[in-house]
Amino acid sequence: MRYPSPCWGSRFVMALACLVAPTVLLAAEEAHGGPLPGVDLPHWTILPFAALLLCIAILPLVASHWWEHNRNKGLIAGLLSVTIVLYLVLTHGDAGVHELLHKVKEYLAFIALLGALYVISGGIYVQGSLSGTPLVNTGVLAFGAVIASFVGTTGASVLLIRPLLRANRPRQRKAHVVVFFIFIVSNCGGLLTPLGDPPLFLGFLAGVPFEWTFQLWKQWAFVNGILLVIFNVWDQTVLAREEKERAGSQLEEVQKHEPLRVFGLHNLLFLAGVVAVVYSSGRGLGYGGKQWPFGVAEGLLLALAVVSYFTTSRQIHTNNRFSFTPINEVAILFSGIFVTMTPALLILNANGDKLGVDEPWEFFWAAGTLSSFLDNAPTYLTFAATACGLNHISTTDARYLAEFLALPAASRAPEILAAISCGAVFMGANTYIGNGPNFMVKAIAEENGVKMPGFFGYMGYAVAILIPVFVAVTFVFFR
Repeated sequence: MRYPSPCWGSRFVMALACLVAPTVLLAAEEAHGGPLPGVDLPHWTILPFAALLLCIAILPLVASHWWEHNRNKGLIAGLLSVTIVLYLVLTHGDAGVHELLHKVKEYLAFIALLGALYVISGGIYVQGSLSGTPLVNTGVLAFGAVIASFVGTTGASVLLIRPLLRANRPRQRKAHVVVFFIFIVSNCGGLLTPLGDPPLFLGFLAGVPFEWTFQLWKQWAFVNGILLVIFNVWDQTVLAREEKERAGSQLEEVQKHEPLRVFGLHNLLFLAGVVAVVYSSGRGLGYGGKQWPFGVAEGLLLALAVVSYFTTSRQIHTNNRFSFTPINEVAILFSGIFVTMTPALLILNANGDKLGVDEPWEFFWAAGTLSSFLDNAPTYLTFAATACGLNHISTTDARYLAEFLALPAASRAPEILAAISCGAVFMGANTYIGNGPNFMVKAIAEENGVKMPGFFGYMGYAVAILIPVFVAVTFVFFR
């Protein structure tokens, strides 16, 4: 089934709004006061965010038919967000408006990058199918773990999930394949460059050298290597069980495949364009080394996505079963998440020095735990700012993390930042809301008939598989 695309007129209006909105928001922000101190916020302001998390977790179980419509997700997200918007604006005036505008800018940057990668990757169609054997499945996940750091976890996820689903179509039990895909390709694989995951990109903008994250290759190899071994054993066990329970040879069924051909290769140029925009905006190329003004990179990303969409044949989109439903779901839910989590992040920023977090392993688990439920990008910045505060480094300088990394060896600054980076990226896999691509992959899998675990069911996988791996990471790298 192909979901209907928006009409030409609505596409044009949406594109125009997204191009103009950044300029308007920037002008509006400059007209308002400074940031709102988190100490001024009562703890009850966290409740709308908690309520939104509960809705995401519980409503698919108790009202699945009602919840599957994006308009109903939007209704819940909107109602809970209005509570925070009214409180901040009516109680804190210009400071409240400043924080809301800042969150809107972060949200637009987040959606611009995710949307561009989603649309462009959705224009590349791999015809034919791979064999859905445990060895081939493991190879696809390993390949995804490598490219995720260079085309982003979103780009790698959209590019590979559909061929993987086609390869495993004959199999009866395949939800675990998608769950491990989310663990590895949508999260843990994106650790090696600022292009891989939004937290690392924000660190890059705050002064972390582009090549610095390459030194995290040991953590990347350790986690992804263990997960690939676990997956291979698990997948072999599941397939062997199917061999016993179902008539005929399941191995022969999944080994049937057609020759592979790739269509829409011109979209690789647009993916390269996304990489160039992200890198150039962070480096300040063409702008005197300063970070590009808000709206420039976002507008370019939107333009790349629009051109990609209209230069890709409809047949490729049809074959890919491409629709805007998954990215719409992410956009709707995360609009509510970004607004309602504002008080939680402000309170954390204001009380970071009271958390008792000063060792690398503590930063790893603190950043990781919150990244499981808050968006991992602002969580990364929260704990990076906490670490800087412990070393009396002001975060008012746009490149404050460069100053942090330049501290004497006794400060253990590189180890602390590595712990924050690994916690934010790795533990974004702990829940569906920990990282943007998680929901997207879940939605694509369900569109293709895979019965995915619910919010708590997915967390069960994470607790059983990921948490022991992260405990091992703690003792090997951050003690």
